[in-house]
Order: sequence, then C-alpha cells, then structure tokens
Amino acid sequence: MNPLGWPGYEAQLGRARERSGGVESVSWRRHRDAVVITFDFRFLGGSVGTATGEVIEEAFTEARTARLPVVSRIATGGSRMQEGMLSLRQLQRVARLCAAHREVGLPHVSVLGDPTTGGLWASLGAGADVVIAVAGAQVGFAGSRVRPVDDPAYTAEGQFAAGTVDLVVRPDEVDATVARVLSLLTRGDAVPAEVPRALGASELPRDGWSAVSRARAPERPRAAAYLDDYFDVRMPISGDRAGGVDAGMLCGIGRRGERAIAFAAQTGTATTPAGFRTAARLIRLASRFALPVLTLVDTPGAANDVAAEKAGVGAAIAELFGAVAEARVPITTLVIGEGGSGGALALSSPEHTWITPDAYFSVIAPELAAAILKRDDVPQLADDLRLRPQDLVELGVVRGISER
Repeated sequence: MNPLGWPGYEAQLGRARERSGGVESVSWRRHRDAVVITFDFRFLGGSVGTATGEVIEEAFTEARTARLPVVSRIATGGSRMQEGMLSLRQLQRVARLCAAHREVGLPHVSVLGDPTTGGLWASLGAGADVVIAVAGAQVGFAGSRVRPVDDPAYTAEGQFAAGTVDLVVRPDEVDATVARVLSLLTRGDAVPAEVPRALGASELPRDGWSAVSRARAPERPRAAAYLDDYFDVRMPISGDRAGGVDAGMLCGIGRRGERAIAFAAQTGTATTPAGFRTAARLIRLASRFALPVLTLVDTPGAANDVAAEKAGVGAAIAELFGAVAEARVPITTLVIGEGGSGGALALSSPEHTWITPDAYFSVIAPELAAAILKRDDVPQLADDLRLRPQDLVELGVVRGISER
C-alpha cells in the first residue's frame, strides 16, 4: 500500500478511511441494469492509486461477465502523488478496460462530478460512449492548482461547448438521465428504420428551379419538425470530441414505439467539419450497439470558408463517408430539403435513400454549377442537372418519394 515508501502515507490512508468509511477512493456495486463505479472525493480527493485500479478492474470484469453496462460516477483530482508513476500507469489500465468493454458491445456511461480533473477525465471520463456532466462541475485535464488561469473552459458547460460532453444536467437529473441513456443504448435490433412521412408539400415540382426554390423556402419543415414527428423521446449526442460542435447537425438516439433508433440530421445550414465528425461518431456508436440509423439530409453543402479548411473539412467528410461505408447497421436516409453536393451525399445511405416532394439532390447548387461552367441561365441549368425528386427516382439515385 506504500510502494514508494512515502513518509506518512499509511497514516493518510488511515485518516481517509476513517473520514469516508470506505477502504479506497473508488467502490463499485452491481445493480440489475448496470455495474456502477463510484468515486468518493473525501478519500484523498478521489485520487487513483494502484489499489484503485484494482477496484476499477474488478468492476469492469464483473460487468463483462454479467453482460452489463458500466456507469462511472466520477469525482477526482487525478492521480495519487504518493504512488508516483505506479499511480499514473493506472490510466493505461483504465483505457484497456474501457476498450475491452467496447469490444464486446457493452455501453459505458460516465457522469462527471465536481471536480473531474487529471488523468481520470482523460481516460475513464472522456473515454465513455456517452458523457454526462453535472452542471457547474469543474471538468478539465488541468486541476485548479496546476492550470495557468481560471476560465469557464474548465467547467462542465465549457466542455460541452467544446464538444467533449454530450449532456449537462442538474444533480437531481443525473439518475433519470443515466436510466434513459442506458434504456436507449440497450434496445438495438439492427432492423432498418422506417422512412419518415413527408411533412411539407405533396405535389411534385414542375421543373428544376421550382424544386430548388421550394427546398429553400423558409416555411418548409426542417429537421426538428421531422424528429418531433418521428420520435416519442430522444436524447442528444453532442460534439465531435475534437473541440468542435455544429448546431446545424442534430445527432442522438430516439425511441419510436419500443424501438431505439440513432439519428443524424442536418438543419439546412452549411455543415462544418465538427458536424461531419459528430455524425461519424454517432454512426460508429450505433454500430457498436446494433442501433439502426436514420439520417435527414438538408444542407446547401459543406462549409467552404477558411475556418472550415483549417479545421480539415475534406478529412471530416472522408471520415463520415468511411463511417457510413463501414457501418454494421442499416442506415435509412430521407432528403428533406437541399441536397447540396458531397456535404449532403456523405450523410446519405448508398442503398436506402428517399426524398420528399419539396427537396432536391444535386452534384452542386445550380448557381455554383453556372459559375463553374460559365453559364448565366441558372434556371435552365437546374433542369439540366435533373435534380427533382422524380428525376432522381428515374436515375436510380433515390429509392422513392416519401408521402404525407
């Protein structure tokens, strides 16, 4: 218990046990629906030593044996200084346990309490499938005694804004939120999602420019309306885990009747690299838990400004194409508005894509095609592109037109 021979460490452990009533900073318990790992900040600041690593390994082993999810309720200052590098190496141990749990298709949900800092945030916390943070909690790799400044970035809300946390909830909402997440993650059946019904116009456009104009109309139903109509309950998945969030890409898991279905939906804006990466993350998550995926396409195209290029928009689109191609679950796509170029195609199923009457799908927007081809007859060019729903069915690009 004192591998470095640290002066006074045994006495510190004794006082921590007396204060907390536990033998270590972490304990675990098997419940009916999950194995729950709980940190106690009263025990040397919830720090992690070699014995703590043993306890965490016991919990994950029990969960794999019983085929149960793991819920990690974290409150820690990080590694235990009194055990030096032997303490730090527990992060590798935790990462291996998380990876093994993912490999057998079992969910891991982390709850970030106040504080969650240091290596346990960078392993057990951020390494979970779904990350829930308690509102106002201090969350960050650097703890308060070692970071250069005090900044909102080191909070639950700051981490949510940076795309590393899925949900921020009040303390009294934690249990219900965890239960809802586990219920959705464990309902996968790998059966294709039904095609949503069309909510807008029912008649088909007479020409290409009419199709474009209707898709761009402000009154056309957007993704939020489709998701509200389709799902009974839904839970968001937020952020690309690389510092970015795109409010124009709605991702999550919803319940439709007794089924759980993952979704990624564009909201009509140009999709940023963070949006593509979040959608790719959602599809990979769905593949692990046999959740069918519904995608809603509605974008004029990928963001093409300087910021998008610097953030790797090409690589992000490639990542999403790859996630769709590698998906081990069925993906159903409905084009509900603008289907602009590769930014729309990346979110589309190669085999199971439908379209609504007030949408279009095109290699590029007609105006941009005109600029490339040096033509000024944009409406005629829209016809030439054959982007109407009925054209796309005839070409075999989409399987059919959704009806109201």
